[in-house]
Amino acid sequence: MQWNVILINFIYAIVGGIITIFFMFVGYKALDVLTKLDTCDELIKGNRAVGSVVLGMFIGIGVAIGLVIGLGLN
Repeated sequence: MQWNVILINFIYAIVGGIITIFFMFVGYKALDVLTKLDTCDELIKGNRAVGSVVLGMFIGIGVAIGLVIGLGLN
C-alpha cells in the first residue's frame, strides 16, 4: 500500500471535517439572522421546535458535506 495515498486521504478527510464544522456554524448563525428569535436563548429555554430545526439543519449539512468528502476519497 502506498503511504502517500493514505496520508493524502487522511488529510483530505480532516480538512473535510473542519469544513463541515465551519458550514454548520455558518448555518446556525444564518438561522439566527433569518429568524426573529434568538436561537441560543430558545434552546436554553427548552424550545423543542427550535431544537428540531437545528438538529435537522446539522444533519442535512453533515450528510451533504460527508457525501462530498466520501466521494472525493474515491
